[in-house]
Amino acid sequence: MSTEIYDANTYEPRKSVGHLMNRVRTAMFAALDAELGADTDLARFEVSAAQFVVIASLAMGEADSASQLCKGISYDAGAMTRMIDRLESKGLIRRRRDADDRRLVNIELTEQGREAFPKMRQCAMGVLNRFLRGFTQNEARQLESFLNRMLENS
Repeated sequence: MSTEIYDANTYEPRKSVGHLMNRVRTAMFAALDAELGADTDLARFEVSAAQFVVIASLAMGEADSASQLCKGISYDAGAMTRMIDRLESKGLIRRRRDADDRRLVNIELTEQGREAFPKMRQCAMGVLNRFLRGFTQNEARQLESFLNRMLENS
């Protein structure tokens, strides 16, 4: 028995896991963009879903530098620099020289960013819960497990 999931006879690109995951991601980002823009407290920041991911990474302590953000989010350095520039101009994050090594620049949330994050997080949870409507909690955890296994295989 073959361990391959797809073969030349059964592979239909538009029905494949990769295509469907990409469509779900695109739809989730569009929904989160709309949700963040509709929130009266957050609309003034004009934060996109992609920018929320950066803010969340900083808020959750997953990263504190552009290079760590790039690795965690799979962004190239140029795109990340532009994203950080935009978030800094909105007053949500700031660059700060590392106290121990002045060559390093750390990135952190400003007070405004820390205050806005819980509301952004609520928007993101609302979008995810809408996309997972009809799933049980066990099914959602199983889906997370499957996606994590795919990441481990990459």
